[in-house]
Amino acid sequence: MPHTATWNGKVIASSEETREADGYRYFPREAVKMDLLRISPKTARDLECPHGVQFYDVVEGDRTSKRAAWSYEAPQLRLKPVDHWIGFWEDVSVA
Repeated sequence: MPHTATWNGKVIASSEETREADGYRYFPREAVKMDLLRISPKTARDLECPHGVQFYDVVEGDRTSKRAAWSYEAPQLRLKPVDHWIGFWEDVSVA
């Protein structure tokens, strides 16, 4: 049974091949509707992250959920299994 990430009643990611790390479930990029994600500007705290975190806003029409998705672009050893995979939180429900 696939895991899904849902935002405002719309499935934005679905995959049977998800991975868990640090209490979050991550989806491979090919399972994510990347057209609904917009790169968020990096904050000073983002720049301090040793894993090269990149946050994304989830956007559709006039609805936006700020920084509701992220990806590690240069993960250290313990997060290597989710290198460039997408995690979700706050307004996005993962089941």
